[in-house]
Formats: sequence, C-alpha cells, structure tokens
Amino acid sequence: MKNAPLSLFAFDVFAPSHLTSGSWRAEGDQGHRYTDLQYWTGIAQTLENAGFDGIFFADNVGYHDVFRGNGDAALRDAAQFPINDPTVLISGMAAVTKHLTFGVTVSATYEPPYLLARKFSSLDHLTSGRVGWNIVTSYSEAAARNLGKEQQLTPAERYDLADEYMDVVYKLWESSFEEDAVVRDAESATYIDPSKVHPINHSGEHFTVPGFHLCEPSPQRTPVLFQAGSSSRGMEFGGKHAEAVFIQGTSVNGAKRTVAKLRQAVADAGRDPRDVKVVILLTVVVAPTDEEAQAKYQQAVDNAPIDGILARFSGWTGIDMSEYELDTPLRSVGTKAGQSMVDMFSKADPDREWTPRQIAEYLAVGGTGATIVGSPETVAAELRRWRDEADIDGINLSYITKPGGWEEFIELALPELRDQGLVAPERSEDQEPVTLREKLFGQKYTLDGHPATAERAKHLSEATR
Repeated sequence: MKNAPLSLFAFDVFAPSHLTSGSWRAEGDQGHRYTDLQYWTGIAQTLENAGFDGIFFADNVGYHDVFRGNGDAALRDAAQFPINDPTVLISGMAAVTKHLTFGVTVSATYEPPYLLARKFSSLDHLTSGRVGWNIVTSYSEAAARNLGKEQQLTPAERYDLADEYMDVVYKLWESSFEEDAVVRDAESATYIDPSKVHPINHSGEHFTVPGFHLCEPSPQRTPVLFQAGSSSRGMEFGGKHAEAVFIQGTSVNGAKRTVAKLRQAVADAGRDPRDVKVVILLTVVVAPTDEEAQAKYQQAVDNAPIDGILARFSGWTGIDMSEYELDTPLRSVGTKAGQSMVDMFSKADPDREWTPRQIAEYLAVGGTGATIVGSPETVAAELRRWRDEADIDGINLSYITKPGGWEEFIELALPELRDQGLVAPERSEDQEPVTLREKLFGQKYTLDGHPATAERAKHLSEATR
C-alpha cells in the first residue's frame, strides 16, 4: 500500500563489525562482545521494546582475500571477520522476545536442501513462526575453495542450482507432512500417522532426495523468503521465489529503477507485484542538530582505513582493487562474484565515472547502502523521500557503532518518525504475537501465486483423491 508505514529491521552480522569500516575503533563500540550471548539477547530486547519489526543477519561462509591477493587487510579491519554462524543466535534471541522477528542468510550453494529444510523448520518452531530465510548463492571464491569446489560457479550456474534447490525445500516443507499427521494417540501407540507422511521422491539434475521431511509442520511451513540479487538472473529468481527483497542503491532514483524492475520481474513470474515487500539498506547518523550529525559522520569516515574498505569491496566483487590507481575511473568489468555490486557503481549513475577513491569514500560508512545524516527532522524528511519516490516498504538499518547507532536512532529519530506516521505506532501491551508472514502479509502461509502455495495445493489435491 502506497505511503504505508515502513517496516523496520536492524541489520548486522555475527561478527565484530559489518559495513562501516573501522567501526570497532570508535569509542564505546561493543562489537568485540559479539561472542557473548547476553549481548545479543540484550540487543533483541532493545529492538523489541523500541517496536522494531525484526533483525536481519547477513552471512558469508568465505572471507575477503581478494585485495592484494590475501586476507591481511580484512583481518586487520575485522572486515566481516571473524564471523560465526548466525542461525545459532536465533533461538536464544527469540527466547527473550515475543514480537521481534528474525531473518537469516544461509547459502543454497553449500548446504544440502534436506538439511536446510530441517534447520528452518526447527527455527520456525522455536520462534513460533518468526523466522525468514535470505536465499543466497554465495559469491566468495574463498568459500568455494574451502567447501570443496575447485572454483566458484558462475552466477547463472548458481541460480540454476538454486531453482531446483527451491523445488526440493518446497516439497519438504509443504507436501511431505499433512497438517494432521501428528496424532499422539496413546491408545493406538501412534505418535505420527504413517499414512499422512509422504516421501517427496525428488530426482533432478543437482539433487536426489527420495525421502520425507525430518520435521513436523512448523507454524509457517515455509519460512518467509528473502532475496537480494539485483542482476537480471537474480531479479528473475526473486520474481519467482521472494516474498521480500533487500536492495541497495546510491540514490533515490537508482533505487526507484531497481524497484520498478523488481516488481516487473514479479509480474513476469505470474504474481502480484505487491506480493513482494522491498526493504532497502540504509545507515542513519542522527544527532540533535544537522551540524552535530555531520560531525559524527565525519568522525566515522576518518576512522575508516581505506585498505579495510577496499578489502570489503574486492571481496564482494572479486576484483582486486589494489590493481587500480585510486583516481583512475573504474569501468564495468565482468566478474563471477558480485556483478550486481560492480554494476551498482558503474551503471547506477550513467553521468559519473567512479574511481576507487570515490567508491571507498562512499563505502566507508554503511557500505553499499545510502547514508542519511542529520537531525531527527532531516532524517524523517529523507526517509519520506525514499519511501514515496523509490516505492520501498521497509528499511534494513545499519550502524556506525554497535549497538550505539541503533540506540541513537531509537532515542532521537524514532519518535519523530512515529509522529509523522513513517513507522507504525508503538505496540500496545496486549497486542498478540504474530508470525513474520502475518506481520508482512496478514497470513501464516505463502500467498496465492507463490510456488510454495502451488506445491501445498498440489499435495492437498492428491491427498483428497
């Protein structure tokens, strides 16, 4: 719905720092506590009490070792490293909250679909349906090498594999167990009715999965499906499978073009273009006045070592930025890693030739997402512009310090955003918890037109014959 309140997600990794290079150097930054579960449960409660819709965890099973041909710069700057498995955080954070939802990234390239289906059914049970899966196909050559591949698959190959992967998990989640398969009948000594559990008998080019799912139906069955690919093949995949898409952009106009292409891809897949929520990566640097916010922003930029910034970008794109002079225009090059990341700079603004130095200056705070700097009133005006002009449904909020960036946003910006109707009003004390899909779409299961719904309907039809 146009001009509806924005959904609000915090954005992080299970690591000392994420997108703002050098954030760990800032006074008061708590990123070094990333291995402390009490830190994360505290974050969960802070976000829940502030009325955030959820927290989203990025992940990478590789590391940034492209810059200068090694990982030294990434290690020095804690550039999304060291990094732990974010799925293990979710149940702990869910245990201390009722309303906060959780999106988590897991690669379809390296985890077998049979195991991933179990993982997300387990999380969906333990969170009472508050979980979503960000489907990625992994860009990292380091990940490929360390997980048994001689080299990374091309983007087209990864998405071909991912399409079949989704067929497998839909079958496991939606059609293996009938809704009333678990009977717990002590008299007949039957916990599960075998006639209502079905092998999926999948045999394809990439996967053979003959058996039935390991888990009974979870609250959502299929977790809410997030996706972030912005290449043409990524858009096609998202148009078919995604329920929410994360985008990033250097400008409102660039984001507007991306959203229009995305909604067209959804329509091309035979779905309602409004059946996919669009959530944009933003970093907000807020202070009581514009001048104070600008000073805070500049301090974060000054803290960011250029090698750490370029180590991130080199890892994301597969391009060794040390091979380019800092002030030489960087034209688009083909890459098997993050082509969309290259295109974001080289094509998003046709009138500008980006240099490595300009890219580093842009990426220093908040990485590839845009940064809003100013007083609460300035932040509100800018967020209104992003919402209304770019046609976005929510924001993925990054930070300059951890968790200070979120705490300052909550204290200073959030009241103004609520006063202006840009985010939802505060939650009432008696509001009942809902699943993540109910929060986004008002129902527990996937919408009509989604392939998971088709799989569920197909099974129900066969079961009633």
